[in-house]
Amino acid sequence: MILEHEIPNGSKLYFGKSAKIKRHVENVASEILDANGFEEIVTPIFSYHQHLSIADERELIKVNDAKNNALSLRADSTIDVVRIIEKRLGANYSQKKWFYIQPVVTYPTTEQYQVGVEFMGEKKLSSVASLATQIFQKLELNPLMQISNIKIPELLVEMFDSLSIDDFRHINIDKFISLKVEWLTKLVYLQYVEQIDEVMSIAPAEIVVELQKMKDLCSEMSCENTVLAPMYYAKMLYYDELFFRVIQDNEVYARGGRYKNNDLTSVGFAIYTDSVCEELTK
Repeated sequence: MILEHEIPNGSKLYFGKSAKIKRHVENVASEILDANGFEEIVTPIFSYHQHLSIADERELIKVNDAKNNALSLRADSTIDVVRIIEKRLGANYSQKKWFYIQPVVTYPTTEQYQVGVEFMGEKKLSSVASLATQIFQKLELNPLMQISNIKIPELLVEMFDSLSIDDFRHINIDKFISLKVEWLTKLVYLQYVEQIDEVMSIAPAEIVVELQKMKDLCSEMSCENTVLAPMYYAKMLYYDELFFRVIQDNEVYARGGRYKNNDLTSVGFAIYTDSVCEELTK
């Protein structure tokens, strides 16, 4: 029996103080983004293209349109935003900076509110990562920014036959160390930008190139509360290089990175409003 006051497991309910805090987070973000030249977009809750964004299609809530074409409820906003701007508005619309404040939903009944940012055609991740830092500072939060590079796990899989992407998804540290390769072991324990030159001095050239990108991002960000995580592998389909997570007390407040949609390279991030609101409510 479902009681009248029950809501589905994983869905969100904001009221009173919590609703006010949620609106505050969204207002702070929108004011900062608007001041930096970003325009707002609200995309449809239904989409034909969610399979391009989600690694595990079992997370999608699937329905059908009037002609029985497969649809999914919006489980990720990034690819839909880029596709709509690029294909529907077309080349006549010169605006490349966009943000959205809207929820995503995943199977079976999980809701997640987000503030998302996409800078289309931009390659420097610092251009949006710095905005995420500004938003958290305005909210009087000081979470940790963890910087990774998706290329590094992919290169290591190519270099070592015994490694697979699943080893990085599950952070199989013992397996990495068991290979007994000095530079790889140092890479596993690389955490601070001050340590990166030592690793770069002995690592293969292709790894050095990707580590330099991480070092440059740290320099461009000038963010003191930053750590490096070169062995981390993101589960999203579209991130292809530099990537960051904003974390506090094992809670992820934001994710972002560089990605490609067709031939267009862009950067963006999403703030997970629910986690931020929970912290501010405390």
